[in-house]
Amino acid sequence: MNIGLLGFGSMGKTHAYCVSNLKFFFDTDIDVKITKVCTRNIENARKASLTYGIPEYTDNEDDIINDPNIDAVDICTPNIYHYSTVKKALLAGKHVYCEKPLTVTFNEAEELAKLAKEKNLKAMMVFNNRFLSAVMRAKEIVENGEIGTVLSFEGKYLHSSATDVNKNAGWKQNRDICGGGVLFDLGSHIIDLIYYICGEFDSVIGRSQIAYPVRKGMDGKEWETNADEAFYMIATLKCGAVGTIEVSKIAVGSNDDLSFRISGEDGAIKFDLMNPNFLEFYSNERNGGSLGGERGFTKIECVNRYAYPGGIFPGIKAPIGWLRGHIGNYFAFCDGVINDKKIHPDFSDGAYVQRVMECAYRSDKKGKEIKI
Repeated sequence: MNIGLLGFGSMGKTHAYCVSNLKFFFDTDIDVKITKVCTRNIENARKASLTYGIPEYTDNEDDIINDPNIDAVDICTPNIYHYSTVKKALLAGKHVYCEKPLTVTFNEAEELAKLAKEKNLKAMMVFNNRFLSAVMRAKEIVENGEIGTVLSFEGKYLHSSATDVNKNAGWKQNRDICGGGVLFDLGSHIIDLIYYICGEFDSVIGRSQIAYPVRKGMDGKEWETNADEAFYMIATLKCGAVGTIEVSKIAVGSNDDLSFRISGEDGAIKFDLMNPNFLEFYSNERNGGSLGGERGFTKIECVNRYAYPGGIFPGIKAPIGWLRGHIGNYFAFCDGVINDKKIHPDFSDGAYVQRVMECAYRSDKKGKEIKI
């Protein structure tokens, strides 16, 4: 499969790394390569081509979308461009791999999900945290009923990237380019994980926060912040569980602090991305008693213990890292395209997350609970 890569910032580099290393992490004979890269600045495209061994480069996305030798388009461009680019790629008969969020509105996302289905094309979202071994184990535990009916949850994704007002804002802080704020950037991930593990949302109450109304803009000049720097949600799921979601780029002392805790009638699970090798599991079935008995959270050593064809490198005991989720996400896409398998998370999942975020923004604006 030949892939055309649109955008070569941090995520473009991450995706290129995944393509180059799939065969190390999976016992597979699929042949995948990036054959052309596109960036808005032709010099950046040329540098990416020379540095990373990509045969062709361009500053025009249509050169990739209309290239008959390219089978799939990988989109790592700013959010506001996703809709038009994805639509062109699908209409050109290309499979699509798209960074989150899918679009900036639910209607656009739903349209693209329907178009991909009509064209019988594989269209996959990058919700890479689904492919961490501990997250996959969490889903397995909940689906097997090991914690019983889910009663409550909390999900957090915290960064400190917007705490310095003297640092130029990035495009993900600018609503004109991102289409939203931290809810789109970090919230999409944690909303997807709750949806993936626990099921659909029923209603949301949302509240945004801008802690620094004035800061340096992308050009270094004084700029009025136009997108949420933190966002807080109270959500009810269709299963009846109630919980909270907090996402922030103004959480001093944070790095890439994604975490969740899910409690049920019979037990609980919790996960922290900064300690990604373990899932913690509590079961009411263990005996309590004097000095606690056998009760307590147990660390499940998920590490690199993936089912075949994964888990072959660097070995099941080697510690896992952030990149492993992206590699698993990319392999699922390539395997789905080449071997015509059903893939998830697909554009319908992307559209669903978009719907939840849109309702959260509407709740923030209207000051009331919004049904999904």
